[in-house]
Amino acid sequence: MRLETTRIDIGTTRPLVLLNTVDATELGAHPLDRLRIEENGTTTGIVKVTDELVEQGVLGVTEPLHHVRGPIDVALAGTPQSVQYVRKKLNDIELEDDELEAIVKDIHENRLSDIELSAYVSAVYANGLSLQETKHLTRAMTDIGRQLSWDAPVVADKHSIGGVAGNCVTPIIVSIVAAAGLTMPKTSSRAVTSPAGTADVVEVFCDVEFSMDEIESIVAEANGCLVWGGGVDLSPVDDAIIRAENPLSIDPPGQLMASVLSKKRSAGSTHVVIDIPYGEGAKVESLADSRELADDIKRVGAHLDVAVTCAITHGTEPIGHGVGPVLEARDILAVLHGEGPESLRLKSVRLAEMLLTHCGVDASAADILESGAALERFRHIVAAQDGDPDVEPDDLEPGSESTTVRAERSGVVTSVDNRQLCDLARRAGAPKDSRAGLVIHKSTADPVEPGDDLYTIYAETGNKRAAAETLAADREPIRVRSKTDALVEQR
Repeated sequence: MRLETTRIDIGTTRPLVLLNTVDATELGAHPLDRLRIEENGTTTGIVKVTDELVEQGVLGVTEPLHHVRGPIDVALAGTPQSVQYVRKKLNDIELEDDELEAIVKDIHENRLSDIELSAYVSAVYANGLSLQETKHLTRAMTDIGRQLSWDAPVVADKHSIGGVAGNCVTPIIVSIVAAAGLTMPKTSSRAVTSPAGTADVVEVFCDVEFSMDEIESIVAEANGCLVWGGGVDLSPVDDAIIRAENPLSIDPPGQLMASVLSKKRSAGSTHVVIDIPYGEGAKVESLADSRELADDIKRVGAHLDVAVTCAITHGTEPIGHGVGPVLEARDILAVLHGEGPESLRLKSVRLAEMLLTHCGVDASAADILESGAALERFRHIVAAQDGDPDVEPDDLEPGSESTTVRAERSGVVTSVDNRQLCDLARRAGAPKDSRAGLVIHKSTADPVEPGDDLYTIYAETGNKRAAAETLAADREPIRVRSKTDALVEQR
């Protein structure tokens, strides 16, 4: 069939094509079928059928296919072989190397529909990946994208598996390690299940999207960088998978390992510290599971020739006071100034010390931070990434809409639930609304009197503030019990 084309903008990253119902009937095409488009080679689109958006004889093409110009010839195309492999994984059957490679290739080439990609993510979440599958998936995800290389024999890196509110240690660690003379080109993801990924927080200070050449220039100037990995095609399949995971708020362990380590290998990292928080409300809830995950991560890292060490840290409550891009950015600056939340300072120093030791550098992370060298290096990196190096904590204002949740009785804080706090911050608009989120006023074991502030919700609109308040009314992210009840809970 020969059709004219028209551009359609419906805000999708998928290569969708819109067929009029009459044309679809003639072709025998149904929604989610593939359409082969002959135009300077062969391109494939995923079918949507409509009565009104396009006329008979016209093919609507979405942004990924805007290069297609009519008139063009179209015909039905077969379903990608990788869809069978997704179905195989749904049936809890281990995938072969070539089957994983086919899935990765088809994700990269946008040949899977949103439903098929979600099915893949759901299959991995429900049935898991074996260590062998994880190794081959990681290698396939690494090989499909571009890779950075560096002259330095040791290239430092750090990553957290997430799940802890306000865990914004990375910019502090990069500043310390780069100030110690190591090369640390930190590429980070945006948020998956959290109210702020590292890239979301750093974007408060400066640009995070750069070309390969620009990243190399920034690192040459500042010893390090804090950029979004998705902007330079490093393990690009990971970003497509993250987009599918995000609405489901899932991050299965095998896919998590493949995600983290494919990005580290693609960034040219040689020595990596992986932070694995564990505890109630974290992604990994038991110490035994965290140790098992650490062992698996190190095995997959060795498969990629990346030296990995893991820090198993307590993740039962937030690190820092702020949750959300701007609020976490304020905590970062405060710690670099020698102030700020003590929990954030201690964890940053501990992980930086581990990374320096892992890289064979004899230097004190605490001394570098306290001397002001880390703050100076952070400002250098921000300036190199087109930001304002002189920004101060008070310059970063949260959303204008706020409400504070207060204690209704006296007692003691017996728990602070990361997952609930993250849910509240996301309901308030984070990370999309950079000034949205929470400020946490109490920690576990703190004494509480009636009327004491527990946490404050910030939003950029009244509707989102109200939505977060409604959720807060059904949750208890900061649990207060009488001293007697608290003793009973401890037993």
